[in-house]
Amino acid sequence: MTTKETGKIISISGATVRTDLSDLTLFERVSVGDNNLTGEVVRLEKESSVLQVYEDPVGLGIGEPVYGHGVSLTTTLGPGLLSVMFDGLQRPLHALTDKTGPFIHPIHLETSLDLKKQWTFTPLINNGDTVSGGVKIGYIDEGPFKHPIIMPNGRKGRVKTIVRGTITLGDSLCKLEDGSEIFGYHSWPMRVPRPYRKKISPGEPVITGQRIIDFLFPLARGGTSIIPGGFGTGKTILEQTIAKHADVDIVIYAGCGERGNEMSELIEEFLELVDPRTGCPLMSRTVLVVNTSNMPVAAREASIYTAVTLGEYYRDLGFHVLLLADSISRWAEALREISSSLEEMPGEEGYPTYLASRLSSFVERAGVVETLSGDIGSLSMILSVSPPGGDFTEPVTQALLRTSGAFLMLDTTLANSRHFPAINWMQSYSLYQNVLADHFKNNVSNDWEILRSLCREIMHKEESLKEIMEIVGIEGLQEQDRLVMQIAAQIRADFLAQNAYTEDAFSEPAKMLDIIRNITDQYIKGGEHTTSKSENETL
Repeated sequence: MTTKETGKIISISGATVRTDLSDLTLFERVSVGDNNLTGEVVRLEKESSVLQVYEDPVGLGIGEPVYGHGVSLTTTLGPGLLSVMFDGLQRPLHALTDKTGPFIHPIHLETSLDLKKQWTFTPLINNGDTVSGGVKIGYIDEGPFKHPIIMPNGRKGRVKTIVRGTITLGDSLCKLEDGSEIFGYHSWPMRVPRPYRKKISPGEPVITGQRIIDFLFPLARGGTSIIPGGFGTGKTILEQTIAKHADVDIVIYAGCGERGNEMSELIEEFLELVDPRTGCPLMSRTVLVVNTSNMPVAAREASIYTAVTLGEYYRDLGFHVLLLADSISRWAEALREISSSLEEMPGEEGYPTYLASRLSSFVERAGVVETLSGDIGSLSMILSVSPPGGDFTEPVTQALLRTSGAFLMLDTTLANSRHFPAINWMQSYSLYQNVLADHFKNNVSNDWEILRSLCREIMHKEESLKEIMEIVGIEGLQEQDRLVMQIAAQIRADFLAQNAYTEDAFSEPAKMLDIIRNITDQYIKGGEHTTSKSENETL
């Protein structure tokens, strides 16, 4: 890391600072003021630069020093990320607590990882081997996972020495004959997607354990889904439930602008609950990126880039990763605030005109890929949206609709009637249904698609019969129509609704099929009985 010439602050407007330095580069990381606040260059002018400060600027004054680091904002990647809670700039909150107490104060940390912690390293190569970018040189035991250490992209050489046994991340693991060294960690610019060999079309589902999702609106591994809903419709609870039960290796949970008490409840549960896949606490396969509503709003904009870079890193190690962001609307509000302070031309509802392109570039970082080491890894995204007043025509929801593969609309009416998850089965959809049909047919049952079509048929019939029933009453309907209403009510109560705080919070595909088959069998038998009765009356 290089340090450039030191400049001075010449003006301050909230978290936006102007400096007399003109030799900076766009999106370069800078240190601002006597407290070394972290910032980023957001505009370059002829004789000055405009900076966005990502920490609380209270106390910052004119004339205080500013210097650039010559690199953009980066994320530190390596063993030791799991089970840790970071802020939006990837500073470990437990380390901040140890240094400043329960309230966050401006402080500079050398790295996000503990470079003194001891690990056990097992090499996979030998002295004299020729290695290049993407090759696994060894692995470190990290809880239930074997954490591969991969040769950085673009590096190539002949191995001179490689260690074995107990090491720290600050130790050199491998030395090449050209004198360069390989360590157990590295940094990556958070706004730059990580490389891979090729992208692969999704073909497998992410099993969430939520019947209405897995059965009616399945999510693909490597795909993107959005969960928009008004206040009180259960977005946070649904995302947390999915985080607990989804069949993925690693969970990255980004609490972006949400209330701190919700995050504290999540942490308590993840520390107590046991992951059935590994037998370890759920927290052992989870990374939390937290930038709650009481933290600096500017860092909220960087938090989702921190989270997605962490997700891409574990994807590149060959893991299946699920990124949950709660909520993207709060991130967009931070983007709007930053844009406003820069006096940029506002777009619809005050959001910057580049909102849609920023969201698209973020969402496209999801996917199934063949990594540089030849493994298959995936990064799936579930993004919650909080449209003001439940208005789904607002810019954030509309921008995400154009880029996501599944739309899980949360309905205020369902939530008020205590039906959870409050996903509207008439308005929601999944573009992955046809892609995943063969998987469910081959791995669960040949009846999967048949029963799904029948379930949807019953729910659509019920919707059309509601208006008639309001006029003539249930007694005025034909017997077949009354059967439809009865079976539809049973599907809603016994199949689509799930209590997140009971054992019913997770349902395997085979169990889902048994439940819906038992319900639809009543419909089929009842229909046959009604038809037989009608024929006898005709005779």
